[in-house]
Amino acid sequence: MSNITIVQKSMCGFRAIVVLLFLSLSLTYGQVVPLTSSQKTHKIAGDVLRGAMPALALGSTFIWKDGQKGTYQFSKALAGTIALTYGLKLATNKERPNGENNNSFPSGHTSVAFASAAFVQKRYGWEFGIPAYLLAGYVGYTRIEANKHDGVDVLAGAAIGVGISYLFTKRYDEEKKLGISSGFIEGTPILGLTYKF
Repeated sequence: MSNITIVQKSMCGFRAIVVLLFLSLSLTYGQVVPLTSSQKTHKIAGDVLRGAMPALALGSTFIWKDGQKGTYQFSKALAGTIALTYGLKLATNKERPNGENNNSFPSGHTSVAFASAAFVQKRYGWEFGIPAYLLAGYVGYTRIEANKHDGVDVLAGAAIGVGISYLFTKRYDEEKKLGISSGFIEGTPILGLTYKF
């Protein structure tokens, strides 16, 4: 696959992510039950992190310069997470704890946050994954604190985000030294080994 094809696919995936995030935000409704000052602060922080975490995960693919493969993998993981989450919301029709609507199960904020954290952890390692998971856990906490979800909604969102990200994400190995290639020269099959020093 050529580099142009990979870039085209990653840009297509990036556009799909933007559209899906916009559509998922349109399903968010205003708060019915007034929140305390502390609850409002946590809710706002969770809302900000819901947008910031995917942006940071996507940005990490450019920081490591991993040939756009990471961008494409994250695009698929996030699109799959959003599609499954909102499909389940419509199918289960579970009322939120605050009674504002029937889009409680599973938590979309949590699934997006955990999809982002799981991508960073699996692609780049636990050194970056632990802080990402701590932020994702905080997003889940904010959803319970704001009375938008219960624990089951948040756990289901976390499981969906991690599961889908693990399905589409491969480990980035910048220190890959041995490469194997194959092909044909004048009808004769060849096998090539390369080693980077």
